[in-house]
Amino acid sequence: MSRKILVADDEPNIVISLEYLMQREGYTVLVARDGQEALEMIERDRPDLVLLDVMMPKKSGFEVCQAVRASQTLQATKILLLTAKGRDTDQAKGLALGADAFLTKPFSTRELAQKVAQMLAAQP
Repeated sequence: MSRKILVADDEPNIVISLEYLMQREGYTVLVARDGQEALEMIERDRPDLVLLDVMMPKKSGFEVCQAVRASQTLQATKILLLTAKGRDTDQAKGLALGADAFLTKPFSTRELAQKVAQMLAAQP
């Protein structure tokens, strides 16, 4: 069974490239274009991993991350925050809210693919 990844980003070009990359790596890919849609899809579809943009409409990636971690049934969902903000304070905030990992844009596709594989390998 293929692992399910949710790509949550409001930037169409990033969504297209992430979706293509993750499908090429053999994952089933779902797409959300804002934070509210991402949260609804996490609750409904239970992805193994969420590639979550920090700055999105309706709910930020930080808010989505916090909501997922506050839910008993969703706590095990792996979250990889993606952001253009590379400041240490943003990374610290994301990790404090429960993100499993953090990548700063722009990142290499190889770096992302390796990070995703590593995060999913750590799951039972």
